[in-house]
Amino acid sequence: MYKVLKNVPISENSYLMEVVAPLVVNKAIPGQFVIVMSKEDSERIPLTIYDYDKEKGLLKLIYQVIGASTLEMTKVKDEIFSVVGPLGRPNEMCKDPEIFKGKRLVYVAGGVGIAPCYPQVKYLKERGFQVDIIYGARNEGLLLIRDQIEKVADHVYYATDDGSYGTKGFVTNVLEEKINDYDICVAIGPFIMMKNVAELTKKYNLKTIVSLNPLMVDGTGMCGACRCEIEGKSKFACVDGPEFDGHKVNFDVAIKRMNTYREEEKKKLEEMKKALGE
Repeated sequence: MYKVLKNVPISENSYLMEVVAPLVVNKAIPGQFVIVMSKEDSERIPLTIYDYDKEKGLLKLIYQVIGASTLEMTKVKDEIFSVVGPLGRPNEMCKDPEIFKGKRLVYVAGGVGIAPCYPQVKYLKERGFQVDIIYGARNEGLLLIRDQIEKVADHVYYATDDGSYGTKGFVTNVLEEKINDYDICVAIGPFIMMKNVAELTKKYNLKTIVSLNPLMVDGTGMCGACRCEIEGKSKFACVDGPEFDGHKVNFDVAIKRMNTYREEEKKKLEEMKKALGE
């Protein structure tokens, strides 16, 4: 069991959890993820590391309630059954920052995709990189951790579908206006957003990294649920990624796989709501 210091809502359907997990954070590099289980009989949930404090052994996670297991996790109070990690491959720039010195970076985030972007931006900014963030959501209320990202990025550009904050429209609208300012783009968020970003950056020959963490289930490559197609070859998001070259990802295959169990997920969510009395 792992001690939980905080598990609180931070926006509509999004929660922040802080867990004491020193063995995990001591080896963590931005871009990696953990697998958590609320109880012994709970489903394994892969979550990208949002932040960590190595001195205190504190792991911070942001998760969105999208199914039965994440709804169950909102009820966690003082302890969580299991935290396994760090897993997956780190972001390539965070792993070998010296190789990328002098490169101008832009992170494009959608919704809760800002959570895995934040530690990377923070890590790279501390090492002297110029890093901007373009962050989009449906409306202002769904823009998370704005204070934190504004402290670590050189510039933050917002976009909302309804125009309630920042540019009215999509992150790709903002990116295209500024695309010549950057050498590398990292896009993390909904698959359709990452697909659109990758299609745009390919036109400009801008190196683009995307994260396929939404596909992951088991986190070890055993279940095969996160199988994806990269440059015509099968890969597993959890062990070969979660980050890949965005211009080599077959997003149509990934989106189809994401939707495979959508109806079953809805059914399980309703069952969990009834079990929890909601």
